[in-house]
Amino acid sequence: MKPRIVRIYSENNDFQLVETLRRKREKRQKLQEFFVEGVRPINQALKHGWTINAFFYARDRELSDWARNILQHSQARIHYELLPHLMEKLSNKEEASELIAIVVMPEDRLTRIPSKDDLLVVIFDRPASPGNLGTIIRSCDALHADGLVITGHAVDLYDPDTISSSTGSFFVLPIVRLPSHKELLPWIEHLKKEHRKVQIVGSDEKAEYSIEQHDFTGPTLLVVGNETWGMSASYRELCDVMVKIPIAGSASSLNVACATSIFLYEIDRQRRSRL
Repeated sequence: MKPRIVRIYSENNDFQLVETLRRKREKRQKLQEFFVEGVRPINQALKHGWTINAFFYARDRELSDWARNILQHSQARIHYELLPHLMEKLSNKEEASELIAIVVMPEDRLTRIPSKDDLLVVIFDRPASPGNLGTIIRSCDALHADGLVITGHAVDLYDPDTISSSTGSFFVLPIVRLPSHKELLPWIEHLKKEHRKVQIVGSDEKAEYSIEQHDFTGPTLLVVGNETWGMSASYRELCDVMVKIPIAGSASSLNVACATSIFLYEIDRQRRSRL
């Protein structure tokens, strides 16, 4: 079935709805949809089978071969044609994107993360910054993590800034949001029955062991804490071991995204050296 064409000539209800999806977490959560723009994010969403409900684009403006091809093969329910100035107002970029997509949120199920012998999952407790979260998503994708779990009161995973800073990796990596660490416990118990050597490793600048001293070659859940408050007491109790990144200079700690990327690189390095 071909998408239904809807033309928008003013800031009507359809325009206001998508503009609110871009700005407001509450609306995204209520409708279970989110706002995506940019060539790489849209390509990755399509490549990895995400459901796209609608595309927005400017009418009376020549589109690139890329945009025309996507619209020609689109499975979206609706295509919205906007006047150029409305598309510019809707876009979150300095130069308006050719296409904006409205994408369906997947369910927050831990079963979306594959269970495997060399499992690597990052657990990020209460992330506060879209930029940090997006960077960690990107590093997880680049360094062979199998998934990311976000717990607690956190920045919105579906914020356009989070998606943008992940540079498309958002659509590749299974990411699950949970209210707290408690919802993780049955899953962890199940993992330990399947893979007896599953370890839960926490990142802490005051830990006794340095990152290079710890063996990460077995199945690993890596826990990183909030940017300001660090890891909660509940997660500290859950961890089997705490590990630090030794640093010099006057800095007391590293940015959480930098630290997580270093951990992921060391884990990947150790695993590659065992091949």
